Amino acid sequence: MGKYINPFTDWGFKRLFGQEFSKPLLISFLNDLLVDELHVKDLTFRDKELLPPTKDQRGIICDVYCETDTGDRFIVEMQNRWQPNFLDRSICYACRSILDQVDKGRAEREDAYKFLPVYTICFMNYMPHTDEVSKFRTDIVLADKDTKAQVSNKLRFIYLALPLFEKKAEECVTDFEKWIYVLKHMEALSRMPFTAQKEIFKQLEDYADSHRLTKKEWEAYENSLWVVRDNMACMAAAEREAREKGHAEGHAEGMKQGRAEGRVEGMKQGRAEGRAEEKKAIARNLLAMGLTIEQVAQGSGLPIEEVKGLQ
Repeated sequence: MGKYINPFTDWGFKRLFGQEFSKPLLISFLNDLLVDELHVKDLTFRDKELLPPTKDQRGIICDVYCETDTGDRFIVEMQNRWQPNFLDRSICYACRSILDQVDKGRAEREDAYKFLPVYTICFMNYMPHTDEVSKFRTDIVLADKDTKAQVSNKLRFIYLALPLFEKKAEECVTDFEKWIYVLKHMEALSRMPFTAQKEIFKQLEDYADSHRLTKKEWEAYENSLWVVRDNMACMAAAEREAREKGHAEGHAEGMKQGRAEGRVEGMKQGRAEGRAEEKKAIARNLLAMGLTIEQVAQGSGLPIEEVKGLQ
């Protein structure tokens, strides 16, 4: 185990951002995320154990009421995701949070449909597809299509695609960039950076230190870590199968068009070599994440002996 926990396992994320004792961490992160917009003074967990009803919908970690220094209140849902194609789900969860506030039994009252703004903050821990987001931070608000002016503050989505954040430690200028750097690289860090520049990172270091976990906490964290690794292996396998299917369909279409036999053979060889290198690249990435030989073989499609040769 590394010096610091992986903050994007369900257990690790909840420890850092979903517990009463670590509440200052969440307040600090939200203020750096929403700097120059608002300042959170305090927050209350609505249901820190909130989880979706089925295993494939894991990911809502903390659900909190926030109060700003001006007395305004809003709700934040922090979602931590490993699987792609979840934008529609994040919208559904936000709408559920809105509906939970509506007094359906008193629809005739003018205030029946008044509700607090809902901010949904999503950590995307995989390389997003082009039809999802194309940059590290994507902010979505309710705005007029022509003027681009925001028409309501009741619904806000912030998607953070971690693989698209490529700054090095020395390139991080804002406190928010420092947060993202630390969270993205935490599991591989040997010491916590920025502690001299940002006091809250000393507290983050204490809570993220794997050597301070009790035996029960360590077991819970380890189980959560294996879930993440299994999910990543399954994602890699699914993406590999989709690419291979696309290659096969492209080849079949080429045959239908009557391409010359020599060219077809050349394409076959080129595709085969490309797929082989792609499988090796996937396997190396999974090995670097700490997956077992068997999991890497399943995720990459390579034989176990070939995976062993890549170690």
